[in-house]
Amino acid sequence: MMTSREKLGLALGCLGVVLFGGTVPATRLAVASFDPFFLSAARAVIAGTLGVATLVLTRRSWPSPAVIKELLVTGVFTIVAFPVLIGLAMLTVPASHGGVVLGITPLATAICAVWLAHERPSPGFWIAGTMGCVIVLGFVFWRAGGLAIEIGDLYLLGVVVVGALGYTMSGRLSGAMPGWEVISWQVAMYLPLTVAATWWWWPPPDLVPTVPALAGLAYVSTVSMFTAFFVFNAAMALAGIARVGQLSLLQPFVIVALSMPVNGEPFEPQTVLFAAAVVATVVIGQRMRVKRAS
Repeated sequence: MMTSREKLGLALGCLGVVLFGGTVPATRLAVASFDPFFLSAARAVIAGTLGVATLVLTRRSWPSPAVIKELLVTGVFTIVAFPVLIGLAMLTVPASHGGVVLGITPLATAICAVWLAHERPSPGFWIAGTMGCVIVLGFVFWRAGGLAIEIGDLYLLGVVVVGALGYTMSGRLSGAMPGWEVISWQVAMYLPLTVAATWWWWPPPDLVPTVPALAGLAYVSTVSMFTAFFVFNAAMALAGIARVGQLSLLQPFVIVALSMPVNGEPFEPQTVLFAAAVVATVVIGQRMRVKRAS
């Protein structure tokens, strides 16, 4: 039986999934005008500026050296690797395709939660996660027409790995400080690097970005890389990394739903069926026990 604390964590986790669900469609919009490396750097600069402002306004003191080290390591995944890989992926595959492939993230997150946060999901939880993973891999091979996969799928699998590590380490840090402070320190500490990278990959003078591309940049900067982490980090601290991480299996449905109006992608019944099957594994998995470290 879940406690009220865990139920609140799951509610916040669902909100976080919806906010993160807009990342893939927004990135797809942005890479139509911006180089993926510039996009990754620029979104981190905007988020970093917001992070510095938040920390100054709330008068937060510097974390301990051990926490600073962990924040910097976590930032390698959340601030550097994740945005670059998702940007490269969206150059080659549709947003709806990416949404379903990312459905494998919860299983990877659960593995990281066992490894890094010492959580102990029940066998039923693992079975449900594995079912979701198998469905996602089946979707990838179906879209590829065989066992060969596209380069975009390799980028997406990289996103799964770095995303799982980033979520888990952020969730672990959120046990020691508020979730909003965790992401604020991460983006703030990487600001010197991301400013330099933005300058290096600055677009040519003749580039005129489209309004949708600018909207995509605004979303991934202010929501995907900043405010979405507020609620998702808090959710992991309340309900556990593995359990909240499994909610990310809902992202295929969110991304597929958004890709049609936002990216103008066609309605494909097969994609929706795959997404619905993945979502079904969430319903099963959320009923399974997860033992958290004391």
